Amino acid sequence: MTVIHVPGPSRKSMNPDRVANALLLAQVEHLQHAERRLPLRYRTTIYTHAIRTEGEAARYIREVTEAIHAAHANADADRSKGKRAPKRNPKPPKKRKSPGNASGKKSRKPK
Repeated sequence: MTVIHVPGPSRKSMNPDRVANALLLAQVEHLQHAERRLPLRYRTTIYTHAIRTEGEAARYIREVTEAIHAAHANADADRSKGKRAPKRNPKPPKKRKSPGNASGKKSRKPK
């Protein structure tokens, strides 16, 4: 098999003081949306609209990613212990007939 050499990233590729570009800010926005779906105990306290540099974005991305991993690991541990969330609605509601015409007669439109 042929080995393909991949060069490492340049020293300029990450500058924590550089202004974050649109792609990085879009990633922060998507992670904020994912973070809102987490239980409160896993959420960060970082205000995402104040993120301006690559270093701030990297810190937020790291914290949210670790929180997502922790939430899933805890959920897996709870599942393996046999803890299950109770079913929300064990019996579905009975279907009701439509109240259209209670007498059963056909209605006529006046001419």
